[in-house]
Amino acid sequence: MLYYIVTYGCQMNVHESEKIAFILESKGYKPAQKREDADVIVFNTCAIREGAEDRVFGNVGALKKLKKQKPETIIAVCGCSTQKQSTATKIKQMFPFVDIIIGTFNLHKLGSYIDQAREKKVLELWQEGEIDEENSFLRSDKSNAWVNIMQGCNNFCSYCIVPYVRGREKSRSVDKILQEVKQIVSEGKYKKITLLGQNVNSYGKDLSPQVSFASLLRKISQIEGDFKISFMTSHPKDLTNELIDEIATNDKVEKSLHLPAQSGNNRILKLMNRSYTREKYLSLINKLRKKVPSITLSSDFIVGFPTETEQEFEDTLSLVKQVQFDSIFAFIYSPREGTVAAKMDGQIPLEIKRDRVNRLLKLEKQIQKEKHK
Repeated sequence: MLYYIVTYGCQMNVHESEKIAFILESKGYKPAQKREDADVIVFNTCAIREGAEDRVFGNVGALKKLKKQKPETIIAVCGCSTQKQSTATKIKQMFPFVDIIIGTFNLHKLGSYIDQAREKKVLELWQEGEIDEENSFLRSDKSNAWVNIMQGCNNFCSYCIVPYVRGREKSRSVDKILQEVKQIVSEGKYKKITLLGQNVNSYGKDLSPQVSFASLLRKISQIEGDFKISFMTSHPKDLTNELIDEIATNDKVEKSLHLPAQSGNNRILKLMNRSYTREKYLSLINKLRKKVPSITLSSDFIVGFPTETEQEFEDTLSLVKQVQFDSIFAFIYSPREGTVAAKMDGQIPLEIKRDRVNRLLKLEKQIQKEKHK
């Protein structure tokens, strides 16, 4: 019996697909080289942008013929996109040949759902779930091991669907995290351990007693072994002096940081509900470079947010010029159903958004060219 997993979206999804692979291999399945050969096909979806959802619909729809030829094939769709009731219903209506539709909170039950699907179709969305403390994964990377330290987000950025599909912030216990890292290190093949969370900087605020993310880094670094620690993603509003000092002084922590700015204009940042200003962001960059001169900095930007003017977009360009990031990821604003920004007046035409994102990426290429020189 063979399985095939299609993964969309962030590193968290990549890591969760490692859990899916573990679940399937525990049931005796082996990986297929192509989906046509598989007895179980799983789509692990992303809801962060419209394009990611469109690709899911296109790829799931393409299996109609395969399902007709091999009706015993189990097709499952899970993840952030299907956690939204509207998307799950749409998939059920458009693709009645899909056997399993589940969200993010009940992914761990996929094995039992596959057994159920042989008798009847499964559509089950949980509205909340506990943090998964287990560490059973079939790791796909040869040198980097993902370690989930928390799930969910409390920030409610006005453009973002994550708090609605991942729930509120929940931190794994320090003991469970250390236990998993020790196990990884004992295997001797992973040179990097990457800690994952929607906002790792707020790790431990929900634990009793509270634990800071910087103190977690210290505890992990005390584990004996030859490895580096990386982490993502960080929110600027929670980047503390303690964490900056830890990055600067801890030899096991990589001297790199992904710190999404999203915009260089204060009015747009306020509309985005980002809880910091351009000035605050730049002061954090200055602190980082003062304490860690060799630090590598990357960032995310959204262009064409509702009501963004040309001048406000140019504020983003000027921020990128000023900071001289080592790399950036630039995205066209994509309205997400259920978010505050999707209901805002002043939605920007697609051609303007495309022009702006191309100009931002062109600027980034120029900066890279100069850095490489």
